[in-house]
Amino acid sequence: MSEISQASRNGNGAHTQPEDDSSGNGANFFSQFAQRLGFEGEEDLRTRLERALKGETREAQAFDRQERTWLLNTLRFGGLRVEDVMVPRADIVAIDESAPLSDLIRLFREAGHSRMPVYRETLDAPTGMIHIKDLLTWIATQAEKAAQPAEGNAADGQTMQLGAVDLSRPIHSSLLVRDVLYVPPSMPVVSLLLRMQSQPIHLAIVVDEYGGTDGLVTIENLIEEIVGNIEDEHDTNGDLEIREATDGLIASARTPIEDLAERLGVEELVAPEHEDEVDTLGGLVFTLLGRVPLRGELVPHPSGIEFEVLEADPRRIKKLKIHLRKADEARHVKRHADISGATGSGESES
Repeated sequence: MSEISQASRNGNGAHTQPEDDSSGNGANFFSQFAQRLGFEGEEDLRTRLERALKGETREAQAFDRQERTWLLNTLRFGGLRVEDVMVPRADIVAIDESAPLSDLIRLFREAGHSRMPVYRETLDAPTGMIHIKDLLTWIATQAEKAAQPAEGNAADGQTMQLGAVDLSRPIHSSLLVRDVLYVPPSMPVVSLLLRMQSQPIHLAIVVDEYGGTDGLVTIENLIEEIVGNIEDEHDTNGDLEIREATDGLIASARTPIEDLAERLGVEELVAPEHEDEVDTLGGLVFTLLGRVPLRGELVPHPSGIEFEVLEADPRRIKKLKIHLRKADEARHVKRHADISGATGSGESES
């Protein structure tokens, strides 16, 4: 990540050359990379790098598959805007500042998040966010105070009365709410990442032209655009199971493509030219369509399989249904054609 910040200090997402690179230490990352690959000519530097990393040149073999993926994602990162990576308004989990702390604890447990946006009456009036670490520290402090002897001596820091902590008090009275960033949908993600690094505030509310809440972005959302999905200690692989369904299967978009191919009994689901880019079912569907599909959209596969998008948002696919009936019909038609062709040729020979 240090290369991104060094190459983008102008704050507008463009990669700029340092004023003085005579020492070599401040040389632009992409220029160094291009020189290593021996690029020449007038072709756009970014385009040449993308071609190289997609395996179109011999030099690309100097990087393994994962390295090429990360470098490609880094190149594309500079062209993204906040609206491309944000969690849409409909998927935001947040809480009213007048709610009791007990509700906040329940919501943290259910959502599995570490940061919780806080609003006043409506999501269009955000007041900040609460970090779960601050909440735990506050509860521990209150429990220690409650354990102090009646004489008022200082607590030893080892005794707590958790039952004495008043969790019915409203959130706004606890003074736990931290500031958040407010950014427009058109802001380059590189600029947002630099702001989050420098302030540091790791949650931004995306505000539309009318002042309403359009979405939300965390620093994890930005990092995942480069390195891919990051599983934390509370994520499980249960949702990656491929389940039986009527006329097909249901699977998470994060299902490894090898697992799906094994389940379907096929050797190749991904075209050879995309093998280095596609690792998951969601990536396969995105490659077939060339964009993030809409919920309910049907995406055909050359094999005859059809993918139905069950869950998706503007940023990514979440869950799909794999329809197998069309694939079975396609195999039946092909088998019938082969038999007919063989019979026809036999009759002509006689």
